Amino acid sequence: MSTILIAAPEHLQALKEREDFRDAQTFSDSEALRALEVITRKRPQVVALERLFAATTRGAALINRIKADPKLASCEIRIIAHDSEYARVPGARPDSETDGAAGAVAVAAPAPVSAPLDQTGTRRAPRFAIVDGVEVMVDGNTATLINLSLVGAQVVSPTILKPNQRLRIALVEGRRPIRISAGVAWASFELAKTGPQYRAGIEFFDAEPDAVEKFCDDKKKQS
Repeated sequence: MSTILIAAPEHLQALKEREDFRDAQTFSDSEALRALEVITRKRPQVVALERLFAATTRGAALINRIKADPKLASCEIRIIAHDSEYARVPGARPDSETDGAAGAVAVAAPAPVSAPLDQTGTRRAPRFAIVDGVEVMVDGNTATLINLSLVGAQVVSPTILKPNQRLRIALVEGRRPIRISAGVAWASFELAKTGPQYRAGIEFFDAEPDAVEKFCDDKKKQS
């Protein structure tokens, strides 16, 4: 049985030692975008998510992307804990029911299917349009910031950006840029009057909420 396992790094080893996950392909919880790419390509029979990751907005978004893809209809989603059994995600398939085994964990209510990892930008937090002309640094290259939230941004860049690409983004504010590890959730190629460009939705992995919120307040368009 093909299985993909996603958990925080501190729990992966313990889970891999379990009989049902010894042959699983594993990803840390920060690799959700790469895991989704592999899931879409390989169509595994089981996708197992450690319950703490599953309870996050990123975990809920991943669950919803799997459930919304008709090609993954046969994929069973399991919510597990490193020290107990598992529960199936309710609604993963029409005949799915929560497993009644002792130790089964509760499944957090997933976010709407339109939540992130979609092609319209991150949706887990309110997004704000940014005033024209605000630039950010994406892997050392200049890009224009279109909108911003606490968990992501939309940018337009003359430099190639590809889905699932890992990168560093810097919001330049005063003497201390806000540096964030991030990934490209979606990207599209455009032919603008100024030449070829790439529009992309960026998902933040380790943003400082207070710093991003202040930057957003300073740069957002006023209604």
